[in-house]
Amino acid sequence: MMELTAAEESSARSLISLALPEDLGEFGDRTSLATIPADTLATVQFLARNTGVVAGLPVARLVCHAVDTHLLFIPKLSDGSHITRGTILATLSGSLRSILAAERTALNFLQRLTGVATLTRHYVDAVAGLPVKILDTRKTTPGWRLLEKYAVRMGGGTNHRVGLYDAILIKDNHIAGIPGPTPVRRSVELARAYPGNHGLSVEVEVDSFAQLQEVLPAKPEIVLLDNMTVDQLRACVTLRNQLAPATLLEASGGITLATLRTVAETGVDRISVGALTHSAPAFDIGLDYSGGG
Repeated sequence: MMELTAAEESSARSLISLALPEDLGEFGDRTSLATIPADTLATVQFLARNTGVVAGLPVARLVCHAVDTHLLFIPKLSDGSHITRGTILATLSGSLRSILAAERTALNFLQRLTGVATLTRHYVDAVAGLPVKILDTRKTTPGWRLLEKYAVRMGGGTNHRVGLYDAILIKDNHIAGIPGPTPVRRSVELARAYPGNHGLSVEVEVDSFAQLQEVLPAKPEIVLLDNMTVDQLRACVTLRNQLAPATLLEASGGITLATLRTVAETGVDRISVGALTHSAPAFDIGLDYSGGG
């Protein structure tokens, strides 16, 4: 089973500390307390009900252990694995009361993260054979960013910056506040001179061929080509190859699965897609009883 980084595990634990009280409240699972004898043991299976890519098994395990440290969670495959309908993702054994208390929260995490990984894999597969990376964005569920970005990696995607603090990405609203005749190029120069840069790469957004012409002599590490047509992207790639071949070009804005490969074939190096996280549907996973403990 893939493991979370220390930061991802900390994020998961924080979310779990909110999610379990939300479900169990002050009194716990009153239905199970009323109907299930305290000594009843059981084994259940987490089952895929569709085809996709699994992500979130380490988080589901954390949920189960937060409910009852005696629950035995056994993953049957690793995050990032291809799954089909009927694939057993993991088994869970122990107190049936505890299993039922953990069930919905564990499934919520597992379904959300598997949904992100599965959608990401669709995008990655669509550009198979081309030298381009599929990246996520900061369009994530508040509080879930590290876990959703983990799921993107499990789906074969690449993480963009985590937040505003770990990379410099100069966007149109930054450029609008810079005085002078060449604000796009000036923005890169200001970023490089910033004492708090600490060697971070500099990425700058442009929305026209003219802006790319302006900024390429400053040789930013990455230029984000925002909402450009395929013809414009091709022209930008040609110009980049002539003036600053080491600068990476990233396409973004309105790119769908239907248009993705055409965009990738223009020669851009990266394509960032907010939909990987903001539009991924939950993946259908069930928890099925398989026998006594």
